[in-house]
Amino acid sequence: MKGRALRKATLGLALGACIASMAPMLAMAQAVNGAVTGRATAGDVITVTNAGTGLSRTVTVGSNGSYRIAQLPIGTYTLQVTRDGQSVGESVQVAVSVGAATTVNLGGDGAVNLAAVQVVGSRIVPMVDVTSTETSMTLTAVEVDRLPVDRDLASVALLAPGVTKGEASFGGISFGGSSVAENAFYINGLNVTDFYNRNGFSEAPFSFYKEFQVKTGGYSVEFGRTTGGVINTIAQSGTNEFKAGAELTFEPRAWQSSATNKYDNEGELYLAQSADNYSDTKLDLWASGAIIKDKLFFFGLYELRDYQPWNTDDLGRSLTKNESDDGFWGGTLDWYVTENNILSLMAFSDKNENVGSVYGYDLATGDVGDKQNEIYSDTGGDNWALTWTSNMTSDFSMKLMYGENNRESFTRSLLDLECNRVQRAVGVPAPPAGVLLGCSTNSTVFNRQDDREQARADFEWSLGDHLLRFGVDHEVNTSVHDQYYAGPGAIFYNVYPGGPGTSIPNPPGGVVPAGYSGYVRARRNEVSGTFESTNTAFYLEDNWSITDTLLLNIGIRNEAFDNKDGDGKTYIKMDDMWAPRLGFAWDMKGDATMKLFGNIGRYFLPVANVISIKQAGGLLDQRTYYAFNGWDIRELNGVQYAVPNLGPQIGGVDVSQGDGTVGDLRSEVDRDLDSVYQDEAILGFQQMLGEKWSWGVRGIYRKLHNAIDDMELSATGQCGGDGYIGWVMANPGEKVTVWGDTNCDGSADGWVTVDTAREGWALYDEDGNYLGQRGWVKPKRTYKALEFQLDRAWDEKWAMNASYTWSKSEGNAEGPVNSDTNFGDTGRTENFDDPWVNLRGDGPLANNREHQIKLRGTYAFNQNWQVGATLDASSGGPITGFGAGNPYDAQKYHSYFICVADCDTSQPTYVHSPRGGYGEMPWTYDIGASVTYLQTFNRANMRIKFAIFNLLNEKREVRVDQELQPSVGVDDDGNTLFNPGFGLGEGFQQPRYAQLTVSVDF
Repeated sequence: MKGRALRKATLGLALGACIASMAPMLAMAQAVNGAVTGRATAGDVITVTNAGTGLSRTVTVGSNGSYRIAQLPIGTYTLQVTRDGQSVGESVQVAVSVGAATTVNLGGDGAVNLAAVQVVGSRIVPMVDVTSTETSMTLTAVEVDRLPVDRDLASVALLAPGVTKGEASFGGISFGGSSVAENAFYINGLNVTDFYNRNGFSEAPFSFYKEFQVKTGGYSVEFGRTTGGVINTIAQSGTNEFKAGAELTFEPRAWQSSATNKYDNEGELYLAQSADNYSDTKLDLWASGAIIKDKLFFFGLYELRDYQPWNTDDLGRSLTKNESDDGFWGGTLDWYVTENNILSLMAFSDKNENVGSVYGYDLATGDVGDKQNEIYSDTGGDNWALTWTSNMTSDFSMKLMYGENNRESFTRSLLDLECNRVQRAVGVPAPPAGVLLGCSTNSTVFNRQDDREQARADFEWSLGDHLLRFGVDHEVNTSVHDQYYAGPGAIFYNVYPGGPGTSIPNPPGGVVPAGYSGYVRARRNEVSGTFESTNTAFYLEDNWSITDTLLLNIGIRNEAFDNKDGDGKTYIKMDDMWAPRLGFAWDMKGDATMKLFGNIGRYFLPVANVISIKQAGGLLDQRTYYAFNGWDIRELNGVQYAVPNLGPQIGGVDVSQGDGTVGDLRSEVDRDLDSVYQDEAILGFQQMLGEKWSWGVRGIYRKLHNAIDDMELSATGQCGGDGYIGWVMANPGEKVTVWGDTNCDGSADGWVTVDTAREGWALYDEDGNYLGQRGWVKPKRTYKALEFQLDRAWDEKWAMNASYTWSKSEGNAEGPVNSDTNFGDTGRTENFDDPWVNLRGDGPLANNREHQIKLRGTYAFNQNWQVGATLDASSGGPITGFGAGNPYDAQKYHSYFICVADCDTSQPTYVHSPRGGYGEMPWTYDIGASVTYLQTFNRANMRIKFAIFNLLNEKREVRVDQELQPSVGVDDDGNTLFNPGFGLGEGFQQPRYAQLTVSVDF
């Protein structure tokens, strides 16, 4: 009797709240909803009912003893077995999680088979999930609330093994060695990924989310357009019970440690950080309930915001006080038209206007001077998705969705007409004390509106031992874009050091003349227009239960990408891209305590809209170089500022990257362009260790194929150096077919094929003599990793997860962005501009973190007090000493070669500078700690959490200057020129800060 009573009591509580807490879930459920599946007595009737919404679904167990109830909104359900119209066994509580199928096996008496689940305290959790072939981490908002995790999606994703921060200035997160521009983000099935640069996404407040699913590998063919990872989230929804609440999040300046100012090797300040801080206050007000009981439900949230970051310029001579206080609104509506048909609406607006007031500033005294400028930045937009879910029969279901994702990016300032932006490199003398560098901190007037229209249809059909899933996904992504530099002439000035004879890294060539110790780049960068890309895919997947213990997942996805120019004509089109995926899961002992699983698959990456804008939009990228003749001191509104005094022009005007016109695009895009894709293989093992513990290990291999990037074709096989084509979007190292000169008369008259593995670049010596041709090395990137995990399930007392990842991310191309050189224009990197940029460039890539240790855990002293902790420790990224020249021709731009002698002559001596040749950045350690107080007052629940991030206040370098020799030449004393700022830190860990969260709900 005691055992039966225990079984009844534990099964009568929330099976679901913990089912997702330990292992990855089965991918055989559509991304927004979930399913309940399992084995039972043939002919029995299984009914699941959601007490909160009244939704009830029924299915009859098939002749093979299996059942499946699909398209269930996430939540907790009561499961009851009936036989011949009579209840059999006790009802049990079952949770359904996002994109997952919860397995509940039932015995002949209708009771849950406890051999396949475990009792933890008063809850039921599954043992090893023997039906999952993918690797993912699913967490509820309640679970995250127990941990010291910052309240954003990136921080949640960083809890997963193999996920690291992008340390370049453009941020982002890296999954499994991929670049930060290769991920996908979803809210209720709506793709909210930034398609302009593919780095970033539309995001809602933390209180808006109910569940988080982080997919790190092996995901279903339902997902595509990513060679990194997937973050799939579900918004809160209403039930029959009215609920409301408020949550205050407070991060004051006083709870932040100061960053450290940085000085170069001569003791000169180059990075002022000590006055950088922020104040962030958010108040979330929300309510949910039923408009019509059992039929129509709502959830609504409004967030009041007051965010005030303050930042100085690099020299600490100006202070920008930013302020944004726009509120966020969002909500969901769910109409249960019938038991088998649901219409759902999710909508939110993350529009935000930031005003930055710029003041003069004295770093030494902290005195704030007169106001100099105002900078305005508008971001975000309105987003919505309408979803129709239908169970047409007990074996066939569908989900139809249409939605729109809008993102604005509009930056301008009061001084855009009067002030140019000026920057100087380390080694260039600073202006006199008290004089600003330029009179504006806003470099670009930037206005872009990105609008995504997305439609998809997903179907699921259960046929005995086969579960078929198929669907189609269509997106139209439109960017309306306008940008130019601020100031007279729309010019941005960059000043670099370099003695007489120092080469200028631009195609027209030239050297610093005698009597000067630096040079100035005066750059114009302008483009405008409307650009559209269309991405379409369809997929088919069979989940085949070969035996009771072996599942085979067989899928195929077909992708098509179509990018258009400013006139609406196709610019880049790639179709019939087949992405096969195959996975298996083997219940090794037949009792769900041990499994072996694996998968192999192919994943394609679309072309970001920035490519069409920059190359098919009439881009003007004009670079003119001058000798640096010191600073001119000027005055505006009573404030002195410095601009470079321009000496004689060096070389010609470089418009090779864009002359302001849209040329014949047949000459600018490979006719037979192939997509970027990645192959992945995973083999894993998972096992229970006693009642509450499990462990697992997983091996991963990823290989990236192809790159799409701009490369300058300056020669052809037919015409040699006389066959100049220009800048082409192509696959480096492959055969490229473009419209060009076939008879060497100087005019384009037909299709020309260039095998860029061995030709395409014209070699010239210092005197302009033609030496022959050279080709490009092919892009390479591999990721190899072993991941170990140990998990202790939450039992109302404590929980813990620990992981160790050993990995190697190697090759010569990080992906569509370059973190080590801080180049974030996706798909237009410098990697393949000429053959020398990647020649002998194999080695550890920017996102390589060979060792990574992650811990997270919670301990409850009693019902009122909890503590939580996290640890993220990882080895540092590689340091490379980049050069500018090469030993093969006179080109001086970017390379893995360093001039060591005769650098001001026509025959300089070079040595190879390998990728990662200067070691690694230091290990980083980030410890978080939190204490939470919980209290209940009648119907009200209160939670107070105080969290500290980077508890030890580590401020280690995560990015350093890796330009060892940006120019080939000598200094004023005749010594070989090297960058005096090489190796100096440019990015650091965020200093310690604290956060108070107070929430009340009833």
